[in-house]
Parts: sequence; structure tokens; C-alpha cells
Amino acid sequence: MFRGSMVALVTPMHADGSVDFDSLAKLVEFHVANGTSAIISMGTTGESATLDEKEHCEVIRRTVEMVNHRIPVIAGTGANSTTEAIHLSQCAMQVGADACLLVTPYYNKPTQEGLYLHYKAIAEAVPMPQILYNVPGRTACDMLPATVARLAEISNIIGIKEATGDLQRMKEIRELCGDNFDLYSGDDATGTEFMLQGGQGVISVTNNVAPKAMAMMCAAALAGDREQAMALNKPLEMLHDKLFVEANPIPVKWALMEMGMIEAGIRLPLTVLSAQYHDVVRDALREAGII
Repeated sequence: MFRGSMVALVTPMHADGSVDFDSLAKLVEFHVANGTSAIISMGTTGESATLDEKEHCEVIRRTVEMVNHRIPVIAGTGANSTTEAIHLSQCAMQVGADACLLVTPYYNKPTQEGLYLHYKAIAEAVPMPQILYNVPGRTACDMLPATVARLAEISNIIGIKEATGDLQRMKEIRELCGDNFDLYSGDDATGTEFMLQGGQGVISVTNNVAPKAMAMMCAAALAGDREQAMALNKPLEMLHDKLFVEANPIPVKWALMEMGMIEAGIRLPLTVLSAQYHDVVRDALREAGII
């Protein structure tokens, strides 16, 4: 249903931490103009953990309104409370999002059966396309391929964002779930190879600052053109690495500020990028031809 270069969009903020909707509108236009194939609103990169439920829904609503059906909007609606995830997903459906992206419950460490029942409950309560999201490095919760396969049998669970960077796991999920279940990379460093091996796209942090280059690389990878995809990815490799020198989205928000796209606002407990990494991120932006 969704393919190609999808951006895990930052949420621009003013210095006081309030959401900067004017800058959000600029970012939306930036991505539509440069070939981004879908916007993920209120994911990890969007600082979903520090916005309250009302703000969360408002950012999704405004993003859907700004995009105005030009490309899909996928709403991050995961939570470590099943009830909260249902409420956020219902909100996303009501404001017109095209799908939900649901991170595994973090901190409380559910069992595999708990994960299955969590996602089943959301899918039954909210009849819209839903994408699972496995990122154990952040959640301390790893959804195993066998659990993904059980969930793939639910009609409105259409795919998974797999952010382990483990290409062997991607193959295992494909074998268990079949070709009708979509696989998205959540790891920029391995995203090109992920698509060359049969994935449908990448939900990317790098895309925030290099949407045109990412769109071109993804198109080549999805077309099976390994040589072209690798060549296009080469200047982006430093970004894939250096945008994680501190916890995401700290580096990518600083990079967008350096590009003049947003203000320096970020919410505690996250802080603005440490001075020792400024030149590191600048060098990555230069390597990619962005500044």
C-alpha cells in the first residue's frame, strides 16, 4: 500500500517547546516538492513521547490538512497502554490519516502473547490500515517473527517497520508472512539493501534533510538497480551514521536548524545537540551536498 522513501518527520518547536505549525507547513511542502512518498507524523522522530494526547492528535490533524491528499500520512499512534494506543488510533482515523504506525509497548516488557493481544485489540477497535513497528533498541521489547506472522493474518495489519537492522530477520518475516505483507526498513544504514532484498520502502530519519536524494535512491532500489541504488546511497552514508551521534531526533533537528528549516526547539528530557558534535553533523550534511 505504501512504497519508497517515507519520512519519519520531526515536530518543529519554538524555543519554549510549543509546536511550530508554520515550520511544520514548510517541512510538508519541502517533502511534497522533493518526492517523499509518505509522511509519518508523530513517530519517535516526531517526539511523540513528550507530547500529550491532545497535542499528538492536533499535530496529526494539522499534518493531514497541510498535505491535503497529495501523499499519504501515516500517524504514529503506538503506546505502552493498549487503551491509549486505541484512543490515538481512533483520533488518527477521525482526522483522515491513511494508516497508523504502532510501536511495540515500551518499558513494561510484554510477552509475545501480550504483544499479539495488544495489536489484535487495536486492529479490532480501529478499522484502518495498521503497520507494526519493532525497534527493540529503544523499547526493550522485541516482537519476534512468529508473532508478526500471527498478526499478519489480521486483515487491517498490513506490514511492519523493522528497525533492528537485521536483514536475516527481514527474510524470515517475508517467508513467514508471504508477499502480501509489507516490509519497511526503520534503519537508514541498511535501508538500501533492505529494499534490494524485497522490502517495500524505508521509514527514514535521513529523509528529513535529504528528501530528493532519498527518493531517488529508493526508486532505484525498488526497481532492482543495485549499482544505481548503491551509488545514490554512498553520499548519504555519513548522514545515516552521524544523525545518531546523540539520541534521535536530537541530531536531525539540529541539522534542520542549520539548514534554516526550523527553530532550535526541542522538549526535555531531550536537549539541543552538544557542541562537540556540530562539526560532525555539518560534515555529514556537506558530504551529502546539502550545505
